Amino acid sequence: MKIAIIDYGAGNIQSIKFAIKRLGYDAVLTDDAAEIKAADKVIFPGVGEASSAMKMLKSTGLDTVIPKLTQPVLGICLGMQLMCEYCEEGDTTGLSIFDAKVVRFDNSVKVPQIGWNQIYDLQSDLFEGVNEKEYVYLVHSFYVKECEETICSTEYGVEYTSAIKKNNFYGVQFHPEKSSKAGEKILENFLKLELPS
Repeated sequence: MKIAIIDYGAGNIQSIKFAIKRLGYDAVLTDDAAEIKAADKVIFPGVGEASSAMKMLKSTGLDTVIPKLTQPVLGICLGMQLMCEYCEEGDTTGLSIFDAKVVRFDNSVKVPQIGWNQIYDLQSDLFEGVNEKEYVYLVHSFYVKECEETICSTEYGVEYTSAIKKNNFYGVQFHPEKSSKAGEKILENFLKLELPS
């Protein structure tokens, strides 16, 4: 199986590569459109600021490549947020794969949210074998509002989308590569996904 991790200068990419290696697979880190299109699975990571990350995607033309991918794609943290239509951070227009908006936590909670929190209302084969109210690791100041495409939620001052799905596209707000056994299982489930023919 060919696994591509999109390289656009935003993301803690080595930890994702190591997590995939622990599952018995190899992943290639690439910004080459042909290589990304040819992969069986694509991971779209991201740590950092939304508007500068979008500029990086546009500079390589990946902003037009990613929405047209037909294999399973997993956006992680900022990667998931950039797949939405709009992000308040840097007043950023996203890739519009998901019909969702990304907004900042209000002042009633400590920002960024750093550490372990629970996911619940799990509604996808991405979570097969994962318990309701399992703990995962998060680091973020902005969140995806609940929407029709939400497949699991987390509560931090407000209930928000911690995973999302539309067709072959998946996104998780948490870091599966840092989320112990639950995160490893979610990554493994993603790598085993088969799209309906």
